[in-house]
Parts: sequence; C-alpha cells; structure tokens
Amino acid sequence: MYFSSTADSLHAPKNPLYLLLDEIRRDGRHVTDLVRGNVNEHGIVFPPEDLNDILREAAEAARVYRPDSFGQETARAAISAYYAARIPSGQILLTPGTSVSYWYCFKLLAETDDEILTPQPSYPLFDYIAKLCGVRLTHYRLREAEDWAIDLEHLENQISTRTRAIVLISPHNPTGMTADADTLRGLAGIARRHGLPIISDEVFSEFLFGIDRLPRASETDAPLVFTLNGLSKMFALPGMKIGWIAVSGDDAFVKKAMSSLELMSDAFLPVNEIAQFATPGIFARGRAFLERYRNWVAERRRDALDALSGCRLVEPRGGFYITLPIPHDEETAALRLLRESHILAHPGYFYDIPPNHLVMTFVHNPGSAREAFSKIKKECAGV
Repeated sequence: MYFSSTADSLHAPKNPLYLLLDEIRRDGRHVTDLVRGNVNEHGIVFPPEDLNDILREAAEAARVYRPDSFGQETARAAISAYYAARIPSGQILLTPGTSVSYWYCFKLLAETDDEILTPQPSYPLFDYIAKLCGVRLTHYRLREAEDWAIDLEHLENQISTRTRAIVLISPHNPTGMTADADTLRGLAGIARRHGLPIISDEVFSEFLFGIDRLPRASETDAPLVFTLNGLSKMFALPGMKIGWIAVSGDDAFVKKAMSSLELMSDAFLPVNEIAQFATPGIFARGRAFLERYRNWVAERRRDALDALSGCRLVEPRGGFYITLPIPHDEETAALRLLRESHILAHPGYFYDIPPNHLVMTFVHNPGSAREAFSKIKKECAGV
C-alpha cells in the first residue's frame, strides 16, 4: 500500500516525557496537566442557560441550508462590530478555527518550498500545518532579555526572496509577549518595504495584564493583514469551532485576497451553520461572562506568579502561559516533575526556546496549581 511522503513524515515516535505520561496514566494515577490550558476542565464554561437559548434560536435560523462561502452575514456583522466596524463584514471569512485559518493563509500566499517567517519561540502546530501546505518555516527572534520583544532587525535580516508572509502572534504563546504600538509600526514598515503580508494571530486578545487594549497590526499601514481569532479562547467555547480571518490593508490586495479565500472556502464549506447563526448571540450575551472569565484568568496568573516569587522570569503580558528559565537540563527537570510529582510541564525545546526552560499554563484549578507551582519553584532554584 502506497502512502505519500507527507503521510510518512507525520509518524514519529513518542518522546520520553509522553511515554512516561502514558505509563503513569495506565496505572490510574492522577496527573496535574499544566500544558493543556483548557479552561472548561476547571469549571469555566459559557453560561449553559444562555448557550441553550442561543443554540435553539440558531438551529431554527439554520433549518433551511443556505450557505455563504464567506460565512453567514449575521455572524460576520457581529465580528465586524467586535472590531468597531474598522474591518467591514465583507472583509471577514469564517473558518472552523484558527488552525484552518492558518492553512488557508499559507495556501493563499505561498507555493511549495516558499517560506513563512514565524517567531521563535514558536508553537509545534505550525510545523504540521506548514508540512501539510508544503511550505518552509523560517524564524525571527524574540529577545527574552527584553521581555521577549520582537527583534525587528533580525526579523528583517531573515527575509529572503522566498519569504511570502510574516506571522505575528500577540499575545504570544507561550511567552506571553504582547507587541506594543511602536513595534507594530516598525513591523508594518518592514512589511511594506518588502511587499509582505502579516498574518496576525490574536486568539489571546481578551487576556491582557497591565495593558488597557491590544495594539493591532490591522491598525497600522501594513499593506495586507490577515487577523486571526475565534470563539475558542475568547468565550471558552472550543467545541463551537468558529474562527475567522479579518482582512485589511490596501484595497487592491484585500480584494484579491477575499476573492481567492471565497473560492477556497466554497470548495469545502466547512463551518457548521448552527454555530455561525449562534455567533451574534454569543457576542451579545457573553459580555458579562467574558468579564468574569478575564478576572479568573488574571487571578490564576497572580497565584502562579506568587507561587513562583523569587524565580527569574518574564511575567506574561497576555495569554495563558508562563515560560520559566531553570538552571539545569530542561528535559531532566520535566521528567522528574512528572515521575516524582505527577506534574506535566513541557521542556522549552518543544517550542524552540534555547535551553533551559519549562513551559506551563497558569489556567488551572487553584488548589492543585498552587501545590504544583511550589514544586516547580524548586526546579527554578536548582534544588
């Protein structure tokens, strides 16, 4: 039986950390998972009564199937309103989540073996999406010594004749870096000089610390920006599978991008219709929940930083994760935490972070997280 080279490349042996995790779980022992970052597992859910009403109304609206390649206008109008109408509904495409949004953007912008410029530290999912698209990832630095700020000079030096787009993740996963307005203006200038679009991932946009509002690439003079977001993190609704691409920039570029994205989406029509019709209700009725949810995330961050007091780390300015430097081998530390304390954290090399670091989420049940972070603090201290 023949399988493609892509299929063959997707098979890889489990690393030692996950082999150990399988062993512990087979024995029926509980693991404090500081990797997943799924707030639903810790009691943070969109109000069920409201969601039931929203879905009931949405199911009636979707009773007769009338698909729109861009996504139902009512959903796109609600998303446009989220951006204070700065991005019109006609420049928004619905997707079944941010991962698919990336796939659309990569296929729209790059040929086989072209390059997409992404931040380092990175996120493992990009490798798989790039492989499925046949494109190569290159990297620009985030400087830990400068609070993980984007190294704009290094970024521009990494651009080659095969570079087709720059990926911006702000707030960044897993460092928690949030790009400021000056940085984004500098990035936009680079994008315009080299004729490159920016793919701006804003999935953690609602979770900011010490920042009143998120500076956005779409508010700069970049020639073309694809803003990616969705309901998964924003309203704690990962199962709704609603994401979007909001396209902004020079009119001619936006028009061409939307025309091509429409045809790509029409080939699949992959977004659940009930979820689309539910989107306006989720935005309208989810405001109070979102405020409580933001406060809960901020409290979990404070708990984690308190438990890690004395450790040298860059405090996250956004998102759900902490990247913690440690003074010894990161894989040994991650294995020891899992073997001895049943705590799952990732070594930094999973994210292309120069050694030695541990990466973990702080969105977790407060009681078990407090105990887990106290044990992680010993790794920070070299104990």
